[in-house]
Amino acid sequence: MNEKTEKTEKHGIGTDAYEVVVVGGGAAGLSAALVLGRARRRTLVVDAGEPRNAPAAHLQGFLSRDGMPPAELLAVGREEIARYGVELVRDRAVDAVRDADGEFDVTLAGGSAVHGRHLVVATGLKDELPGVPGLAERFGRDVLHCPYCHGWEVRDQSFGVLATSALSVHQALMVTQWSKDVTLFLHEVAEAELSDDELRGLAAAGVAVVPGKVAEVVVEADRLTGVRLADGTAHAREALFVAPRAVPRNDLLRRLGAELRETPFGAYPETDERGLTSVPGLWAAGNASGFAEQVVNAASRGYRAGAAINGELLFADLDAAVAARSGTAGA
Repeated sequence: MNEKTEKTEKHGIGTDAYEVVVVGGGAAGLSAALVLGRARRRTLVVDAGEPRNAPAAHLQGFLSRDGMPPAELLAVGREEIARYGVELVRDRAVDAVRDADGEFDVTLAGGSAVHGRHLVVATGLKDELPGVPGLAERFGRDVLHCPYCHGWEVRDQSFGVLATSALSVHQALMVTQWSKDVTLFLHEVAEAELSDDELRGLAAAGVAVVPGKVAEVVVEADRLTGVRLADGTAHAREALFVAPRAVPRNDLLRRLGAELRETPFGAYPETDERGLTSVPGLWAAGNASGFAEQVVNAASRGYRAGAAINGELLFADLDAAVAARSGTAGA
């Protein structure tokens, strides 16, 4: 009886066994799977097909891949992992438990279950935008969140920054590197909430401050042309920056008891430098491990986790073999 059959019988009909199960088929998950496949580990990627950067036409700042459409990067990644025998299933992981052996049973939305000695959570996060009419439809085009991702493409245009928290002042100051025509629309922030230091900083950077709630995004000929306030006044702008509310997809991590840390951008797992959480055998990579993991960083985190997992498996098996030989010798 081979290992796969043994695990399948142990964990029930319909449960398939792998050395590593990776939940999430974005840059982090595919990168981890690529390393593991090349290390000859039987690996499964479970991908629900909901990448965070789907609204963006291109990804930027990834050496040798600058300007590539995100969907193309993922398609190439899926082809690459397949070369090394990594399997991929289009499904959603809805539950996971850790068994008595410290391994993981993962239930999929389609009704099947898979088993992994190690589990990588690379489920990322989703962005929740303020409820301003027209905002969501333009997100990733001329409604933007990250100047490093999109600043070059809209450089020297007239920028607006939609304030949703005190952190929006920082965002307004940051984007002045790409344009000297920046207006901060206070929207959900009262003018009285701005400190004297913040006001002085905005003035020094040349950022105009406009109080009042933004009622809608103005679009003409499929281009953002400005914003309209609740009082009816309109302000011409060519690009609008906003900080969405980050919602980490951390359900599996919570279910498995991983220690989480609260941040201004949501709750993320405590991990070591390799991505190992507080739960042995449970790893986090990409935006599942932190808010600021852009595509190139997510791929790096996935690579690091994959290499570390291979080492963990290798030496665990060696230790088991040594123990078995010692037991035989002592019999």
